[in-house]
Amino acid sequence: MFNIHVERTLTKDIDSVFEAISDHARYDRFPGVDKSVLVEQGEEEKNGTGALRIIGAGPLELTERITQFERPTRMHYCIEKSSPLSILHTRGEIILQPDGERTRVIWISEGRIKVPLLGRTLDRLAERSFTKAFNALLKAIERL
Repeated sequence: MFNIHVERTLTKDIDSVFEAISDHARYDRFPGVDKSVLVEQGEEEKNGTGALRIIGAGPLELTERITQFERPTRMHYCIEKSSPLSILHTRGEIILQPDGERTRVIWISEGRIKVPLLGRTLDRLAERSFTKAFNALLKAIERL
C-alpha cells in the first residue's frame, strides 16, 4: 500500500492556492503533467463535487472524480481508472488552512498498485514519485 502525506506552507493566500489546485483543466502548467482535461463538470461548480478529470504524466494516465469540494479549505478525490497500471485508490484529500497571509496545505493520497507479486515494490515507487510530484506542484503554485 502507498501512503503519501505532504505538508507545505505556501506564501500565497488560501483563495489563490485553492483556485490553482482545483483548476483541473490547467494542471498541464505544472511540472511533469502533460495532459489535463476536465471531462465532466461538477454538480454545483465546474471543478466541484462530481467533476471528472483526466491527468496525464508521461505514460501514466489517471481518471479522478472529485468527491468533496468545500471552497477554499478542502477537496477530496478518488482515482476511478488508471493506466498503464491499475490503482486501487482508497483516499485522496487536499486540506488547506489559512496561516495569516500564507496557506498550509496537507495532501494525502493512499492506495495500492494492483499488480501481482510486484505490487508492493510498485507501491514504494509510487509513494516516492507522487510525493515528489505533489511537492513540485505546490512549489509551482507558489511561483504563480
